[in-house]
Amino acid sequence: MELDKAIKNAKTNDQKAFNYLLDLYWDDVYGFQLKRTKNENDAEDITIQTFSKAFDRIETFKEEYTFKTWLITISKNIHIDLLRKEKNSISQVILKNNREVYDILDESPSPEDELITEQHLAKLLRDIKKLKPHYQEIINLRFFQELSYKEISQELNEPINNVKVKLLRAKKLLTEIIQKK
Repeated sequence: MELDKAIKNAKTNDQKAFNYLLDLYWDDVYGFQLKRTKNENDAEDITIQTFSKAFDRIETFKEEYTFKTWLITISKNIHIDLLRKEKNSISQVILKNNREVYDILDESPSPEDELITEQHLAKLLRDIKKLKPHYQEIINLRFFQELSYKEISQELNEPINNVKVKLLRAKKLLTEIIQKK
């Protein structure tokens, strides 16, 4: 498949075009993030988020730009956003009387938080059951059994890229179900 045709087809939600673009640019985006994060898991998570965001907004891509550059820019912005969130949530340093005092956030859940979490989980499970069985299975393997992509690939006897695309699609469909409520 030619790149221009793949992009055009992806804009019409052609799954084969998405797979082609993912296969073609996965290593580029992953390698870029691996250099930035120096952590394989973070690089993989950011790369998946990059393709998810890119595929959700593929209609905004302008042909006068290079697709790879567009993906790398999305990837870079996601990483910057994550760094900002991390910087703001871990701890705050307060200077008081010329000495440093660390104000560490207490993130342990209260009983109310635990009850709310249980209720949200029950609702989420009901929403997951509205998905097709193969999407339910891949969400279960990834998020509830916490298997790696490689382990899911072996479990389902499918290539890793197919697992990533299926998971991406499952998350998108689940988001649509949740937003309809």
